[in-house]
Amino acid sequence: MTRTQAAVHYRVEVQDPHTHTFAVTLTLPDPDQRVILSLPVWIPGSYLIREFSQHLLRIEARTDGQAIPVQQTRKNQWVVEVLPNTRLLDVRYTVYAFDASVRTAFLDATRGFFNPTSLCLRVVGREQSCHQIEVVSPPDQKDWQLATALPALKTSRKGFGTYEAAHYDELADNPFELGTFWSGSFEVRGVPHRFVVSGAPAGFDGERLLRDTQRICETAMAFWHDDGPPPFDHYLFMLHASADGYGGLEHRNATALICQRADLPLKPLATEKPLKASDGYTTLLGLISHEYFHTWNVKRLRPIEFAQYDYDQENHTELLWFFEGFTSYYDDLLVLRAGLIDEATYLKLLSKTIHQVLQTPGRHIQTVAQASFEAWTKYYRVQENTPNATVSYYTKGSLVALCLDLTLRAEGHTSLDAVMQRLYQRCGGGPMSESDLLAVLQELGGRSFSPEIQAWVHSTAELPLKPLLEGAGITWKEEPAPLAQQLGLRVSEHNGLVIKNVLEGSAAAAAGLAAGDEWLGVDDWRVRKLDEVALYARGQTTIRALVARDGRLLTCPLTWPVPASTVRLLREA
Repeated sequence: MTRTQAAVHYRVEVQDPHTHTFAVTLTLPDPDQRVILSLPVWIPGSYLIREFSQHLLRIEARTDGQAIPVQQTRKNQWVVEVLPNTRLLDVRYTVYAFDASVRTAFLDATRGFFNPTSLCLRVVGREQSCHQIEVVSPPDQKDWQLATALPALKTSRKGFGTYEAAHYDELADNPFELGTFWSGSFEVRGVPHRFVVSGAPAGFDGERLLRDTQRICETAMAFWHDDGPPPFDHYLFMLHASADGYGGLEHRNATALICQRADLPLKPLATEKPLKASDGYTTLLGLISHEYFHTWNVKRLRPIEFAQYDYDQENHTELLWFFEGFTSYYDDLLVLRAGLIDEATYLKLLSKTIHQVLQTPGRHIQTVAQASFEAWTKYYRVQENTPNATVSYYTKGSLVALCLDLTLRAEGHTSLDAVMQRLYQRCGGGPMSESDLLAVLQELGGRSFSPEIQAWVHSTAELPLKPLLEGAGITWKEEPAPLAQQLGLRVSEHNGLVIKNVLEGSAAAAAGLAAGDEWLGVDDWRVRKLDEVALYARGQTTIRALVARDGRLLTCPLTWPVPASTVRLLREA
């Protein structure tokens, strides 16, 4: 069978934007007598069982025009029995799509988006066959366009039509954006890069976003390749700007991103000077850098456990500290190297990461390797005790990378840059294990780094951040911590003063405060914000905290804590 003779064909139609439903028709030529269909339970890059099948509705099948039964045999699996010599099997179903994240599918009258893992049933046994997906232009949305990184087979000027994947993994790895969106493009080493943005306001400065993204891509490409083209022939950025959102998901030659609308760069008015980058825009550039770096580090160089995805269950690995953590180390660093932020801004971002890790009691409970393995049950299932029980493989993993980089540079043999490049070459841009990393560290570093990896990754020992940073000429300055940190609380002040988390070993924990409490008063004073707590507690060693818990009023005696500090990094003069 040639590449253009699809073994599996999907037809995706906008059924009803107001009920948020896509209609999907799966066509299978020359089906086996027993056809097993399965929808993934997770999407690579987001390590949580998401049960996409919960949104699949009204599945029915026909062979040569005749209706036949469809039997569900598992939570995400269906079986169709057909007669011998059946020429064609059609399976039609509806998918409810109203999750605006980058992980699933969304549809309303303004926009559509989907990952094939949410819409496209996998035909068990035909995964390696050619797959085609036809997305039909919605008749009631005449101005809509379509963007995807999949190779086009036959499409209209607006992008609707048929696309082709060599196998199911390629199909699953390519999201689709539908709607009205801004589009721009640039090239890096002759490779076309396209950027589409939906939801942007009229004053959005697309040209600035393109220029800055191009500089990030050029910096990342130079990092991985001294010369020559990258391992892809085109790349697509898909960004949705929303009122309140943030996130990204990497793909082999694309990424889906979400940012707050207010974080987009804006064109200066005629009477204004060029606008300075906001903190939100700096965060967006870091996100763009992070997901683009993943094109090499996790989509090609990847955990050996991900050599072949199992879409029906968890795919555990202890290496997310490397793939997510090291990518987190390089995301802001490459923005700095691209000249888009200065060193002071970079050190401020690094200080924030250090602060986040040091204010997580769970770092004493869970190693970063365990955090990687338990991502499926802990990292993505955040609850009130999460800070006390877990550590982030993103943030601590990035600090492991920092410690390795500073150690390698201090010893004068090599750098983490060279280690990453050599590791990519050693593994052929494919699956790797921790032993590969250790081998490259020994090869380039001139000694075994097993003690460091054991201490920093497989134990809960503190990282030697301060001596390593000071050895690199960075001042480790301790400053008064915010009140929430001093008390050992994480709170929300949107609708009253509500406690979200109580950190172990803190003054708040000793007082008996609990997650979910609404803090109403200090002694005889009403409070609605933490600043008011500080006002009425000033000069006292013990206060009475009045809280509401499950409809009851409780008084908790709180001993005012000894002033705590936080970290700010500065370059020595």
